[in-house]
Amino acid sequence: MTNPEQVRHHPVVEAHLARRTADVQLRVADAITAFAGSMPFVYIHAVVFVVWMLFVERNPWPGLTLVVSLEAIFLSTFVMIGQNRQASFQQAKADHDFTEQELELKTNTELTRQIHTLTAELHRRLLVEGERPRS
Repeated sequence: MTNPEQVRHHPVVEAHLARRTADVQLRVADAITAFAGSMPFVYIHAVVFVVWMLFVERNPWPGLTLVVSLEAIFLSTFVMIGQNRQASFQQAKADHDFTEQELELKTNTELTRQIHTLTAELHRRLLVEGERPRS
């Protein structure tokens, strides 16, 4: 049973979400990206860096620099994965919107032609009836 208050999305969004949740790698990338873009991530790193500098190494900079550089490489990769997915989604949505707009334009054009035909027929009938002598 679906929740009536549940947010409904555009069919393109639904398909995109289904594809994203079906792929384990993308779910992992989403989870990492979501965590890396949060304040708890910042707080944890601040604490880890302070602990590292005070207790782990006598000269903390070489080891810490290596760890932070590697982390930056991986995080930037996850950001790019997210951007690629977003671009793919935007393209799918744009393609869908274009198709729908073309269909709507075709429908509106056909309706306009039918209205024109009906209007012309009404004018023809009214003019013909108006010219007939009344008995």
